[in-house]
Amino acid sequence: MATNTPNLECRMYESRYPEVDMAVMIQVKNIADMGAYVSLLEYNNIEGMILFSELSRRRIRSVSSLIKVGRQEPVMVLRVDKEKGYIDLSKRRVSEEDIQACEERYNKSKLVHSIMRHVAETMQLDLEDLYIHVGWPLYRRYGHAFEAFKLIVTDPDSILNSLTREVKEVGPDGQEVTKVVPAMSEEVKEALIKNITRRMTPQPLKIRADIEMKCFQFDGILHIKEAMRKAEAAGNNDCPVKIKLVAPPLYVLTTQTLDKEQGISVLTNAIQACTEEIDRHKGKLVVKEEPRAVSERDDNLLAQHMAQLRNENEEVSGDEGSEEEEDTGMGEFDLENAPSGLQE
Repeated sequence: MATNTPNLECRMYESRYPEVDMAVMIQVKNIADMGAYVSLLEYNNIEGMILFSELSRRRIRSVSSLIKVGRQEPVMVLRVDKEKGYIDLSKRRVSEEDIQACEERYNKSKLVHSIMRHVAETMQLDLEDLYIHVGWPLYRRYGHAFEAFKLIVTDPDSILNSLTREVKEVGPDGQEVTKVVPAMSEEVKEALIKNITRRMTPQPLKIRADIEMKCFQFDGILHIKEAMRKAEAAGNNDCPVKIKLVAPPLYVLTTQTLDKEQGISVLTNAIQACTEEIDRHKGKLVVKEEPRAVSERDDNLLAQHMAQLRNENEEVSGDEGSEEEEDTGMGEFDLENAPSGLQE
């Protein structure tokens, strides 16, 4: 590497290692005899290991179903040996709350890191130096630099002008003196503000609810389609509602919105409209998962689940599938001629 090329690799946080009992985001690198080697994405990809015994609380039938190379997911830190650089991790000990909190933190940290790295690259700066004097002081003051970045959009000077660094200079008498100067030049400050303003515009949230819907009446499938139309009609321009068949009798309703409460309210109304319509035809709707904000990971899991069900359906012959059709009262669902928004 040329000497004048600045270093753009750096961990996201001031600590070089995570704390024990903390959930961290990892990417699986390879599967070995004892367990899986992973990179800790928030700590400049330092290596950690998940022993097979820490993969699941249940007896493991297939390792490949529990962990896949390339997958990113939160895991719990069990042990950190800073001397040897060993980090032991667990997938089975991480709770749903830990997963959610870790994903939320990682998504914020990833955005901060992306902005910091872009500024360092375009301004020819050392990324760690930028973190030392700008990023990490903001983490300390605001709990997370993301919170500071949000404030910078409307009031950059009051946040950034308070950041300083110490420089050593030789005075006229030949003695070395320490001076306190701004943490960054005006050019770097402007580049940072510009990047933050561009990247920190509010992102729409995805709100999702899972329902089961059945109708045993004659023309049951038509009544279900009509109930689905009623659900979609409950949406508006700010919160358009879509309803998709996963596999009979399971459906998901989704909307995207900048306002979480409004999104939850719109989906709740959509479920109500759907319920009223299917009730009229003596059908039944059961809410399996109430409306809630979902992450990209949830979306990916749903897509995987739907793909798996499609594969299973292709493998099952018509005779074998008839029992399930009878059970759900659905029959084969014609996605080609489904109402708009239902097609894959």
